[in-house]
Amino acid sequence: MRAQDLPGGGATERLRRIVIVGGGSAGWMTAAALSRVTSTPLVLVESETIGSVGVGEATIPQIRTFNRALGIDEREFVRETSATFKLGIRFVDWNGHGSDYLHAFGQVGRATDVAAFHHLWLRGRQLGYAGPFGDYAINDVAARAGRMAMPGSGLPKGVNMPWAYHFDAARYAAYLRRLAEARGVARIEGTVSDVLIGPDRQSVEAVRLDSGQQIEGDFFVDCTGFRALLISQLEGSDFLDWGHWLPCDSAQAVACQAHCAPHPYTTATAHHAGWQWRIPLQHRVGNGVVYCSEYMTDDSARAHLLSNIEGPAAGEPRQIRFRTGTRDRHWVGNCLAVGLSAGFMEPLESTSIHLIQYSVARLMGMLPRRRIEPAITDAFNHEISRQWARIRDFLILHYCANGRDGEAFWDAARTMVLPDSLSAKIEQFKASGHFIREEEELFTEVGWSQVFLGQGVTPQAWHPVADEMPEAALRDLLTEVSDQNSRLVNGMPSHAQFIDAFASQ
Repeated sequence: MRAQDLPGGGATERLRRIVIVGGGSAGWMTAAALSRVTSTPLVLVESETIGSVGVGEATIPQIRTFNRALGIDEREFVRETSATFKLGIRFVDWNGHGSDYLHAFGQVGRATDVAAFHHLWLRGRQLGYAGPFGDYAINDVAARAGRMAMPGSGLPKGVNMPWAYHFDAARYAAYLRRLAEARGVARIEGTVSDVLIGPDRQSVEAVRLDSGQQIEGDFFVDCTGFRALLISQLEGSDFLDWGHWLPCDSAQAVACQAHCAPHPYTTATAHHAGWQWRIPLQHRVGNGVVYCSEYMTDDSARAHLLSNIEGPAAGEPRQIRFRTGTRDRHWVGNCLAVGLSAGFMEPLESTSIHLIQYSVARLMGMLPRRRIEPAITDAFNHEISRQWARIRDFLILHYCANGRDGEAFWDAARTMVLPDSLSAKIEQFKASGHFIREEEELFTEVGWSQVFLGQGVTPQAWHPVADEMPEAALRDLLTEVSDQNSRLVNGMPSHAQFIDAFASQ
């Protein structure tokens, strides 16, 4: 029996061509990943004349899973992308001037069978013998000490110290391009001049380039950035604006030379109308200021940025305008939006590249045939929308729980009406330190608790199981964890030494 004779007919026929429109990190991550799992011909269309936003140089540990799935050698990756290692994100001045905490990757302390460690820490703090919360996270201690290690390279077996990277996004895209082209992905140079939409407004038939060339396909991936050239023309993919919760709408970015050894963390420093990032690479430092144009002018933002970098700027700051939010549906008919065409959330928690990775991974798991079933797209869109909304809530927490009294931007952020999903989390934590993680939510209870406590959201009580531990045992536990972290970190090489040794092998 032939495939076309089976029930459903064309539903069993494989895709004949997948067309990825747009390059950059989103396009080449998609191409490299799909080339790993399907023999369907892949075409990527991009123009050298169209630049990328390229602010996503800081990542979270999930990027390592993606790279491993592509068969990427980590040492080669570090060399090719000028990468440094990242153990967390340091937040400066968010809970008021002089405040400082780390959202460190990995675990904090030792949890009980039924309650997270922060419940034990809260009791220990009330009793007067708990140190800063970060003392119980090895990533926090190592990050502040400027040290780095891996299992088998300075870290004892069984010690969990997860890492991510800071890397040059343009070099990463170029690296993935070489990988994808070696696996048969065809690249076509050109600028899209027209998108041919099907009569039902639910599908893309082809894209036409300014050269006149027309490229047809069965499935299209829109990686055209903020322009969203394909997905924006389809019905049912309206943009959901989240600017009332995340009001920053502008950024300026510039690189400078490094004048000190690279820290193994990203820095996010609050200012009167937003925040500034610092991302250390091997060959330079990436800097950027994020702000709300209602409270800060472009000229003021530029001056603030340039006065808070450690060396001469490598050119003029690049202006970026954005709207925070996402598409109502990322997958419509035969078109999937990935990256900035799907939406944007400021890089406060380094989720931009992760959201690309998340969409691509879900596409790989739900790769359609030629006739695309609505049940598949509905399931995909539901899962993606939920993930974006949970990350949105995590970012909003940084703003609404700020301690910067007397500054108009931050005062407004503290009094905003919050999404119900976030309000519930805040009230739960305030009442008893509880946190309920929803399904595949990206950020864990450990991550949420670090931000809650770092920004001054202190529970009124803790889990009753923390009271079951005798005081002496609790004191010994806190001391043991803190001392062990100090000993381990003291035995590690500096971050710079580790990079040199790691990349040279």
